[in-house]
Amino acid sequence: MKKMKQGFTLVEIMIVVAIIAILAAIAIPNFVKYRTESQQASCEATRAQIVTAAENWGSKPANANATTVSLDTLAPTDGSGYFKTVPTCPAGGTYTVSKNATSGAWECTCNATGHSAAAAEDGND
Repeated sequence: MKKMKQGFTLVEIMIVVAIIAILAAIAIPNFVKYRTESQQASCEATRAQIVTAAENWGSKPANANATTVSLDTLAPTDGSGYFKTVPTCPAGGTYTVSKNATSGAWECTCNATGHSAAAAEDGND
């Protein structure tokens, strides 16, 4: 009787590994690109929310002359602020909120790489 041969040869396994490596070489850079784009979009949306909260905070008479506001002021630990928790950038950056001296608009910037554009709302509401 003939003995049955089982398993794969080394060449077959090497071909499969090479195909997987080629697919990974194509997929990983695209994954990193899409992840970075989604982090930037999330950061932009968060900055817009922070600007809206700062605008609301600044519209109170006691805060009318303020030129900066901390995130801790907008999100106090007792949960009574505009946010339940302090907003964080998904890329690990930190937010800075200030009022533009020229336009009077609140601006929020992020120091994470690629997140430098400021979300702003005009101060004429």
